[in-house]
Amino acid sequence: MLNRNEMLRHRRQMQRRIRDVVAERRMALLDGEATAEPEDESSEEKSKQDCAA
Repeated sequence: MLNRNEMLRHRRQMQRRIRDVVAERRMALLDGEATAEPEDESSEEKSKQDCAA
């Protein structure tokens, strides 16, 4: 059985891990969006050119 201090320490440790994982995923998503934006813009331009033709 964990005492109160151990429970608090464990809870803080788990929250820190969750925060780290969320931050890591957020950064990965931002990196993915940054590389995808130029591709999206070029594909939009291509579709506009196809419509004009």
